[in-house]
Amino acid sequence: MPDMSTLLPMLALLMGIGAFAGVMAGLLGVGGGIILVPAFFYAFSALGYGSDQLMQICLGTSLATIIVTSLRSVQSHNRRGAVDWAILRAWAPGIALGALIGVAVAAGLRSVVLQGVFGVLGLVIGAYLGLGREDWRLGEGMPGGLRRAVLSPVLGFLSVLMGIGGGSFGVPLMSLYGQAIHRAVATAAGFGVIIAVPSVIGFLILPIADAARLPWSIGAVNLPAFAVTIAMTLITTPYGARLAHAMDPKPLRRVFAVFLTLVALNMLRKALGW
Repeated sequence: MPDMSTLLPMLALLMGIGAFAGVMAGLLGVGGGIILVPAFFYAFSALGYGSDQLMQICLGTSLATIIVTSLRSVQSHNRRGAVDWAILRAWAPGIALGALIGVAVAAGLRSVVLQGVFGVLGLVIGAYLGLGREDWRLGEGMPGGLRRAVLSPVLGFLSVLMGIGGGSFGVPLMSLYGQAIHRAVATAAGFGVIIAVPSVIGFLILPIADAARLPWSIGAVNLPAFAVTIAMTLITTPYGARLAHAMDPKPLRRVFAVFLTLVALNMLRKALGW
């Protein structure tokens, strides 16, 4: 076990990360996981737990926190009548199916491959956050039929491969189909619950080699990191949701896009062994 001189700074770091992730989840609808996965990766690596299954542990732990933060965010947004429950009900089956497929695929990939996946998809999300325009449209209503049958599993699948909730892909998707940004952010929080619950069940039963296992873990979910992060996000996510309804988040989206791009590039650098 690492000594206290290592654990205490890591505890403080995870508390700060959890607080920041909660605010971002409520404010921008990007999902705290896009912050938590790389943060967990660097924290666990610093503690000496690098392995071929490290990214699976980061994904599983991140998604476990998303169950709680997304529920909290949905509750906060629903008080303001912003959640579109009809969209949630229609998209839930496909998203859940995609999430389960994502767990099955992630279980068979090496950590370095998942780092590369996170880096590439992170660059895509960062580019959209930084360069996307509010008037971009693919349609004026959420798609149904075959398009929904294809898009909903893809949303769940890609989210699990990154260890994130539904916001990072769900908010842009709903915005492109004519949904108001506040409604998109609120409803995407519900996507996060639909993604996280089935995928976490899968990660809890995922076999982890003894050499790769972190202390106090069940499957690929590390309980201390989960508990510390949740303690902070439960406090800060509602504040993010209030800010989302009280201010224009556009300038902050640009700053966050730069931050995310740098994180994604660093993940790619590590995946390529540079």
